[in-house]
Amino acid sequence: MTKRRNGGVGVSPAKHRAVLSALVALVVAVCAAIYVTVGADDGTSRSAFAGGRPHHDSSVAPASTGTWVGAWSTAPMGGEPGTETEGLVGRSVRNVVHASTGGTSARITLSNLYGQSPLTVTHASLALSAGDGTAAADAETMRHLTFNGGTSVVIPPGGQVLSDAVRLTIPHGTDVLVTTYSPTPSGPVTYHPHARQVSYVAQGDRTEDATGTPYTEQTPYWRYLTALDVLSNEATGTVVVFGDSITDGITSTVGANHRWTDVLAGRLRTAVESGEALPRYGVVNEGISGNQVLADGLGRPAENQSGLGRFGRDVLSRTNVKVVVIDLGINDILRNPHLADPDRIADGLRTLVRQAHARGLKVVGATLMPFEGHRGWTPAREEVRQQVNAEIRAGRVYDAVVDFDKSLRDPYDPRRLRPEYDSGDHLHPSDLGFDKMGEAFDLNALKGAGQAEL
Repeated sequence: MTKRRNGGVGVSPAKHRAVLSALVALVVAVCAAIYVTVGADDGTSRSAFAGGRPHHDSSVAPASTGTWVGAWSTAPMGGEPGTETEGLVGRSVRNVVHASTGGTSARITLSNLYGQSPLTVTHASLALSAGDGTAAADAETMRHLTFNGGTSVVIPPGGQVLSDAVRLTIPHGTDVLVTTYSPTPSGPVTYHPHARQVSYVAQGDRTEDATGTPYTEQTPYWRYLTALDVLSNEATGTVVVFGDSITDGITSTVGANHRWTDVLAGRLRTAVESGEALPRYGVVNEGISGNQVLADGLGRPAENQSGLGRFGRDVLSRTNVKVVVIDLGINDILRNPHLADPDRIADGLRTLVRQAHARGLKVVGATLMPFEGHRGWTPAREEVRQQVNAEIRAGRVYDAVVDFDKSLRDPYDPRRLRPEYDSGDHLHPSDLGFDKMGEAFDLNALKGAGQAEL
């Protein structure tokens, strides 16, 4: 027995070395056996893990550290008409989405927000698209998705579920196919109607079919799927863009990924790759056509829920959010049966900003663009728009401002969109207009954190 210290029993040097050697051996064994861990929703760096065995072991990306970020998302808008009783029973739904940033692992979120019965998904997969405008997958990238280790999951009415992660290298700018199969009736189907992207449906369980041949039905909707996250080494956070049909890209070319948010994501990635000192963020789109700051749509839960009502769900709950961009308010002016109160609109926007600040998020806000020539335009509504924009430009709403009004208005008639930026309805931009919006955004506005209080 060696001398005691502090009343404890001492350990001989030989025994100490033996214990240390045993501990080292144990650590090495554990590290060899456990090569993966779960990534946290806040994007904390973790190792990639496989939430279901890939079909092709040779294609599995090596375990790597990174940050969980949003690569794509969409806002659930309502229940799909015609699916109230049966849902999409006995059919495979293949959603096509576009990744704004790349990663080495992926996971998805499925929503049954507007369902009135449990949604049972017995088979789900994720793969890279074989090419633009096709339901075919790159067969080597096909991955079986699991949920808490199981191949099936039941999503209660009003609920959502996050899948386990699968290891798969997803390059930025790639189309990703997410496919689900439900064998039992469940409706209505939670959907996003104005995807500006063609997705596909097949009869029967064709979840892991890579040929795309059975997918004979095309759809302009995204169904069930609301988010794609990636474990990324090229992004450290997420920009969430929150808005209405202009953000939704309702008049952009279908399948071209030409929403202004797509342009913004591409500009940011190019600037970072060229060495500019800018934050490395993925960009996700939470626009809903017709959305208002203040007013809900009909139903319970409300379809096209107000910005105030959905902000927590569609912004604050997204993965590793760093910055929020808000372009909302024009529908409060257009769709109000009475003359809208500009102070109420501005106060509603300030409420969103306060909620973001409570989470330490920076908020960049957009001025409301002109719409003279649209059937809803009146001089009185124009005055409301001008008053809301005056508050925004004065810095009394957001942390930073992107002046879309100034960038896209006609210099000879500032109450109208410049003709080449007008899709033709005098409210929504053309592809060239969406380009201009993405180019007008000052990337330096993405730097910094939110204020504690305005």
